[in-house]
Amino acid sequence: MKPDLPQTLFLLNSTVLLTHQIDAAYWHEWNLFHLPGGNQLNLILNLPIIALVLLAFLQVATRSPHQRLCHQFLAGLGLLTVAIHSGFFLAGHKEFLQPMSLLLLAATLVLSVAQWVALPSPSHSTQT
Repeated sequence: MKPDLPQTLFLLNSTVLLTHQIDAAYWHEWNLFHLPGGNQLNLILNLPIIALVLLAFLQVATRSPHQRLCHQFLAGLGLLTVAIHSGFFLAGHKEFLQPMSLLLLAATLVLSVAQWVALPSPSHSTQT
């Protein structure tokens, strides 16, 4: 079965977001959030987030009745990520200013908006 545009956008957006999480470890993002457990708590917090992204992808790939909600979840997660980092930039933080870090955030913004615009219709989500 060939992926449709929403599925392709989901795959691209989730790939970019998960790659951003790798970049976040490089930048010690837990320090920006003032997490008391440092990297250890950061890893624990990422487990359910990554599990949800993978579960959402499964729902999208199998054209589940919940796929529309899963698209909204991922697009929302992407927009939240961009908003949080915009706040960090406005606060003067110097992390995430390397070209690839900025490219990942810009791609997250573009893909999240595109994914939101390309949401499957509610009737499409209930078809099997």
